[in-house]
Amino acid sequence: MSKRHRENNSLGEVLKDFIASHKLEKGLNKISAEEAWHQVMGSAISKYTTHIKLENETLFVSLSSSVLREELSYGKEKIKGLLNETLGKELIQKVILR
Repeated sequence: MSKRHRENNSLGEVLKDFIASHKLEKGLNKISAEEAWHQVMGSAISKYTTHIKLENETLFVSLSSSVLREELSYGKEKIKGLLNETLGKELIQKVILR
C-alpha cells in the first residue's frame, strides 16, 4: 500500500470537503433548520410544532394551534432573521406556517 499525501488541513476543512464531495449539505441543512426552530422558538412553541420541512430555501412549519399560527404569522420576518442568525448563514428565505 502506498502512503497518502498528507496536507496540513484542519479537521473543519476536512469535514467540509467530505460533506461537499458526498453531497450531504442539503440534508444537514434540513436538520440544522429544524434544530434552529426549536432553539429559537423555545419549548412552549415547540410543543405545538408537528412538522418542519426545509425545501428550496423555504421553511414549512406545521402547527397544531391555529391561534398560535396566527400570532406567529405577524412576526415571520423576525423569525426568519433569528433562524438565519442561529444557523450562521442565509439559509431560509421564506417561512410558511401551516
